[in-house]
Amino acid sequence: MATKKRLETVCVQGGYTPKNGEPRQIPIIQSTTFKYDTSEDMGKLFDLEASGYFYSRLQNPTNDCVAAKITQLEGGTAGMLTSSGQAANFYAIFNIATCGDHVVASAEIYGGTFNLFAVTMKKMGVEFTFVSPDASEEELDRAFRPNTKAMFGETIANPACAVLDIELFAKVAHKHGVPLIVDNTFATPVNCRPIEWGADIVTHSTTKYMDGHGSGIGGAIVDGGKFDWNKYADKFAGLTTPDDSYHGVIYTERFGLGGAFITKATAQLMRDFGSIQSPQNAYYVNLGLESLAVRMARHCENGLKVAEYLDKHEKVDWVRYCGLKNDKYYERGRKYLPNGSCGVLSFSLKGTRKEAETFMKNLKVAAIETHVADARTCCLHPANATHRQMTDEQLAAAGIPPTLIRYSCGLENADDLIDDIAQALEKV
Repeated sequence: MATKKRLETVCVQGGYTPKNGEPRQIPIIQSTTFKYDTSEDMGKLFDLEASGYFYSRLQNPTNDCVAAKITQLEGGTAGMLTSSGQAANFYAIFNIATCGDHVVASAEIYGGTFNLFAVTMKKMGVEFTFVSPDASEEELDRAFRPNTKAMFGETIANPACAVLDIELFAKVAHKHGVPLIVDNTFATPVNCRPIEWGADIVTHSTTKYMDGHGSGIGGAIVDGGKFDWNKYADKFAGLTTPDDSYHGVIYTERFGLGGAFITKATAQLMRDFGSIQSPQNAYYVNLGLESLAVRMARHCENGLKVAEYLDKHEKVDWVRYCGLKNDKYYERGRKYLPNGSCGVLSFSLKGTRKEAETFMKNLKVAAIETHVADARTCCLHPANATHRQMTDEQLAAAGIPPTLIRYSCGLENADDLIDDIAQALEKV
């Protein structure tokens, strides 16, 4: 009898099982197109009557192997890769919410995602209401409207480091007949599997911990396969009524609850927008996934040590890291992230923007980068980088004061990171 493989084994061997004489490593199928003997064979693919590949703008065998591994790690039923985490979040929302629809989202999310929702998708006719990750059930209820199609949040917010109450958000989302979409980039399935807490769709920027080495941009979407689209057929007509662009196929009928969402996102959105991850980048992601379980333990170990040091330093105003016992999300972290959260923490220096700038200039080991969740330690001053266009008042409203520093602990020795922080703080 086959036994269910544990997470560490799936990281190494999931998604691809070579047959006799086949390559041990996932092959890179670096081809735009695929050859068929007859037009009838290819026609079946275009009608979604057969599985296979005809053009890498939609699907690619290398990508599908890696997507299958990530799906297995998250405990989902179907998955797909995208060109970036931004594309993954856009597809996950736009697959079910279009012009005239509404979405409820946590206010503490990555700045790029916030802009995607609040500015770009607003221009497309999708309106978002942003709620606190600490909102009560009653407050969350009030954010919903008759045309709400989804709820969104991040397991660990970037860069605020807030921990989402996934179970509560899922309860409220399901009460209103919509799925909960959770970006699980920072926690990874090694430290949290949102589907087990009620989430329906999980997204990732594979660029971060999954790749882990700054090699390639990418994203992923995983469907938990549990949300009953047919129960709310009128609300999700794109999945439950005929698609004229594919000869009237009804996704929930043809592919079931476990495959409808991802098939539609591939057949429609990937076909029309083409935000495919390159097979070469998918290969890099798979290499990263093989060591993910081992690496995350070290990231968390370093993150906690650095957070504890900063928490006691006289020049530091506050530290956000749910592994600290005095952190407001400590108990929530113990619930959803019992084995550790990640290596990313945020802290604020006492003083003004000038003190933060001085600190950044004097770092020697940590590199100043827009990147995060990497094998190498990297650091960012959001007020001078990702949130540079915002005034100090706008930064404060977003929970990102001008003195906030995002620090991503890599795999180096924690004492070297602390020594580097100490000498930089001496200059402040």
